[in-house]
Amino acid sequence: MQDSTLTSPAKGSQKKFVFGGILIIAAIILLIITNTRAGAQYFLTVDEIIERQEEITGKDIRVSGAVLGETIEYDTENLIIKFEVAHVPGDNKEIDAQGGLALVLHQAVNNPDANRIFVVYEGVMPDLLQNEAQAIMTGKIGEDGIFYASELLLKCPTKYEEAIPDQSANS
Repeated sequence: MQDSTLTSPAKGSQKKFVFGGILIIAAIILLIITNTRAGAQYFLTVDEIIERQEEITGKDIRVSGAVLGETIEYDTENLIIKFEVAHVPGDNKEIDAQGGLALVLHQAVNNPDANRIFVVYEGVMPDLLQNEAQAIMTGKIGEDGIFYASELLLKCPTKYEEAIPDQSANS
């Protein structure tokens, strides 16, 4: 009889540990799901932003576009940069098929029919913010249709393409 009484409390404590473990795993899964949803960003093109503006207003998104150099305005007192970007494809295969990033950026900037969005960014003026640079921005579309960038990354493919042959020639 003592054997059965000893096993009963052991089984009860095992059930408590299993139940506690299940609760901990469920809490971890719930935290992962809620953090993933909260931190999720949509990567969109300029065309997609214009098409889905109502749906994405106020949501964190990431967008890429070709900088229109003549639209760049920099307020040095308040460190506010304003500029426009033109649509470039979001698919690297499509960019390669159209002749590469430098050509795609050049064509986007010089195409008056390409969709464009206005961007506002608060920060120091990056050296690479120039005509035909690729701007990759994280931020939100405001009710006013302006993209308020919280992060701004820039690529200037023509600068790098010109540098590569010079390096090869010197080797």
